[in-house]
Amino acid sequence: MRITELLDKKSVKLDAAPKSKNEALDLAVDLMADSGKIKDKEAYKKLVYAREEESTTGVGEGIAIPHGKGDCVENPGLAAMVIKDGVDFASLDEEPVNILFLIAAPDTEDNVHLDVLSKLSMMLMDEDFRNNLINAKDVDEFIEIIDKADEERADVDESLAVASESASGEAAEDTAKVLDPNAVKVVAVTSCPTGIAHTYMAAEGLSKAAEKAGVNIKIETRGSSGAKNVLTDEDIAAADFVIVTADAKVPMDRFKGKKVVQRKVADGINKADELMALAKAGDAPIFSGDSSEEGETTKSEESGSAGHKVYTWLMSGVSHMLPFVIGGGILVAIAFLIDTIAGYGASGGGDFGSITPLAALLKYIGGLSMGLMVPVLAGYIAYAIADRPGLAVGFVGGMLASSGNAALSGYTFAEGTLMDGKALGAFGQFLSKFAFQQPNGGNTVSGFLGGIAAGFLAGFLVLGLQKACEKLPQAMDGLKPTLIYPLVGIFLEGVIMCFILNPVIGVVNTGLSNMLTAISDAGMLTVLGLILGAMMAIDMGGPINKAAYVFGTGMLTTAAGYLEQGMSASDPKVEACYVAMAAIMVGGMVPPVGIALACWIFPKKFTKAERGSAVSNVVMGASFITEGAIPFAAADPLHVIPCTMVGAGVAGFLAALFKCTLMAPHGGLFVFATVGNPLLYIVSWLVGSAVTCVMLGFLKKNVEQ
Repeated sequence: MRITELLDKKSVKLDAAPKSKNEALDLAVDLMADSGKIKDKEAYKKLVYAREEESTTGVGEGIAIPHGKGDCVENPGLAAMVIKDGVDFASLDEEPVNILFLIAAPDTEDNVHLDVLSKLSMMLMDEDFRNNLINAKDVDEFIEIIDKADEERADVDESLAVASESASGEAAEDTAKVLDPNAVKVVAVTSCPTGIAHTYMAAEGLSKAAEKAGVNIKIETRGSSGAKNVLTDEDIAAADFVIVTADAKVPMDRFKGKKVVQRKVADGINKADELMALAKAGDAPIFSGDSSEEGETTKSEESGSAGHKVYTWLMSGVSHMLPFVIGGGILVAIAFLIDTIAGYGASGGGDFGSITPLAALLKYIGGLSMGLMVPVLAGYIAYAIADRPGLAVGFVGGMLASSGNAALSGYTFAEGTLMDGKALGAFGQFLSKFAFQQPNGGNTVSGFLGGIAAGFLAGFLVLGLQKACEKLPQAMDGLKPTLIYPLVGIFLEGVIMCFILNPVIGVVNTGLSNMLTAISDAGMLTVLGLILGAMMAIDMGGPINKAAYVFGTGMLTTAAGYLEQGMSASDPKVEACYVAMAAIMVGGMVPPVGIALACWIFPKKFTKAERGSAVSNVVMGASFITEGAIPFAAADPLHVIPCTMVGAGVAGFLAALFKCTLMAPHGGLFVFATVGNPLLYIVSWLVGSAVTCVMLGFLKKNVEQ
């Protein structure tokens, strides 16, 4: 593919005169729209502006390369502007922009256009090429200049290979001038978050600076189309110096023991000569492999707003958690199906899903998988914030969030003592009665919301420890990631979870339980149904959800007691118990199904990975596995949770209004044989799901693909 195949004459303007950066972007988007490459101009403009919020695309040398990638782009394309008087673009070198190329990239697996765009980025590092473009007399000449340079210039892969061969002395006759074999040998890595332009411009900048300085260099690029010109173990072993210019995570362990300088990707474009001077002087610390050093590769001054960072950290946890939810949830659903086929749908009670051997096996395996989702969520949020040392601390925090303090209740102590009969007074009382859950104590499980809090807490605890350990003797560097960070981090994480977050959740749950009992005693069934349904969809398996569910199963026990006393199933008191359970289950079935419907009806609101899980969410929703909605709620809690809560509340309200009853504590669609007024129950479920779907369509923002 040629560069000019992406550049329509209608999308080139040689006399642009915008007064501001925003005006320049708007004008470029208009040019792109004129080329017919985008389906939704406003959606594309939002993508372009969102990219600018992360960091300026004014890369210096009078160049700006803004870009947007998403479903709103029909075909890959370029728009170009020459701004002879320049415009302030908040460029990295603080100089005005004279040439602007806007990139439109579709969200497809076919990335042929990425190599073409990367090649253009490298060409723009040539001053003569830029001057020729600025001085082009008309659009035809502008395009001809690009086509000629494209013809003469090697492809990205070939250019990188030529530089490497030149540095090593191989294939000298056909590639480039061989440098002094005794010159400084440098290996470098360039990478940026989008991997379209800056990655390759930095590689070109470093390559030119190396040739000018008489330095042998091999450069690995890590762009959208994958790693190219990958450094081998032999390359690294032979290198005198390592340069990493990256705003995205790159593998750093391989450089342990080497002199390494780490900078923003922009420095590879604008400060390449300075980096070569450091390489020739050998002016850089030895890389020890400590993850606090490795983290610097991702910490750019231009890395974006605090909100974007938080979103990125959160999505790290969500993306790693998703397979556990889907795989485990579907296995549990199959277990319910097997018991239903075996004839236990109406009589299985609390053991439903594990009555037959095969069902019990699948439910056990699926339950373990789903039990890992909160620890994985917390662990990988912490990993995104603080790298590897955050992982262990986050996992422990997530385990405490999902298990609560219940495990501690198995210990017994002599009153006021802790060991050897020695009294510890108030402190011992505090430990044994506060952190250690008491018999019949409140639920201290904080669920996925607690897991999110635990992940962020772990990440920042480890960052704080890294900062506090900066001045320790160098001899202790090896102890930091293996002893200090995990030991102190896990201890602090555990104390905060056990003494603050989990007990606070326990107090909240006790209050919720008392409230539900009061409403039930007052006979306000529709209000009870509304509240129970909504509670099931607030934290999807967390403490609020569990408070509602435990209340419902307790009501089933109460109903059984009434029946033993001689009451009939139609007695208002018995019926109220079954209505409560029906509202709970229908409320728990709404979130996954409502979200799945929204994925199909409003696809622009969700990422490709989220849309791909829609079918599995229908299966989990039908099986009363509310946790299928957790990845969506964790990724965008402020928009998703209110939508699921309202939809589930409506479903619970309608089920109570229609006097739908349920005698089984679990199973979803598989236990509908035990539902009273089943058709109206299905109506309640579908209406609640539709409410969630429509609300998501209105409230959730289009995602940046």
